[in-house]
Amino acid sequence: MKSILSLQNVVYPVIFMCLVSACENAPSDVVTETVKATEANLSLTDAQFRNAAITTTTLTKVSLGKTLKVNGLIDVPPQNLVSISCPMGGYLKSTNLLPGYPIKKGETIAQVEDRQFIELQQEYLLNQSKLQLAEQEYNRQKELNQNKAGSDKLLQQAETEWRNYKILVAAQAEKLKLIHIDPFRLSAQNISKSISITSPIDGFVSKVNANIGKYLSPTDVLFELVNPSDIHLNLKVFEKDIASLYIGQKVMAYTNMDASKKYPCEIILISKAVNQEGYTEVHCHFESYDHSLLPGLYMNAEIDYSTAESYVLPEEAVVLFEGKSYIFIQNDTLNYHMFEVQTGQTGKNQVEILNYQSLLNKSIVKQGAYTLLMKSRNKEEE
Repeated sequence: MKSILSLQNVVYPVIFMCLVSACENAPSDVVTETVKATEANLSLTDAQFRNAAITTTTLTKVSLGKTLKVNGLIDVPPQNLVSISCPMGGYLKSTNLLPGYPIKKGETIAQVEDRQFIELQQEYLLNQSKLQLAEQEYNRQKELNQNKAGSDKLLQQAETEWRNYKILVAAQAEKLKLIHIDPFRLSAQNISKSISITSPIDGFVSKVNANIGKYLSPTDVLFELVNPSDIHLNLKVFEKDIASLYIGQKVMAYTNMDASKKYPCEIILISKAVNQEGYTEVHCHFESYDHSLLPGLYMNAEIDYSTAESYVLPEEAVVLFEGKSYIFIQNDTLNYHMFEVQTGQTGKNQVEILNYQSLLNKSIVKQGAYTLLMKSRNKEEE
């Protein structure tokens, strides 16, 4: 009797270890699917089938849409941001600009006055008179030289003086143009102590850095003007997401103040450089400009894009139970079995199925899957 018991003590553990080893060596997906196919079988009566209103579908291969959420700032390209200064300096006499003030191209935005403006106009007019005299003297010496009545030296001196005054007057004329004084209209009767500063663009004022009576050096910026015709959204996108973007792609932007109001944009430029923080800049152009969108304003944005083709099922075909996802496969009209699936991304009321290989061409319950789940749970409880 003792020998029999000893033999049992040896044989039973060996058999148990062999069974465990066999299960471990079997492919996990085969074991899982076999268990679920046998333990989760479900049969319906004709009445239950009619009441459940079951419909079926099959796996479909589609490109799922995905949304990338990013943020950034409203920016203005350098050619649309203008800094206004007084090229020769002077005292600010008048201006009525305020930040946000709309302006038109050619409109006078400030008056600056200084004694040097008077001196420049005076020197230009005096040198213009001297230029005329020098030209007359040159022509006279040229005529005398041709008649052998004058020396070559006097002709050369007259020509040099005439050319020097010509250069001097031309340079002073350009200086006058620099401060918006027309040298061709300047005369002794209209010399002015002040000059007008005009706007070179249509747009609005973003900054005012001067006040009445302040002396302005040539390097001081009086105003900053913005031309909103090319205002754009500068988004920060991490390098891992850049491959999903392309020029012309649509973007929907919105502010933190009103997330319901969307501003359609289009990607016009994707930077080729990645900064130390791991993101690159993506520039987007607004389809229509809104005056409430000011440079420096923080904005959020959503970018829709498609991923690689995946096998999907309608969302209603996938049911959740105890933290896992399941579907019901139709064996025939009244017989089904429950099958666990691994799901991926979701979009457009569809769910990506990752372990799709054994489900191709299978009839899968679409409408009525939840009813079958409840019936299978009730069956287990009986």
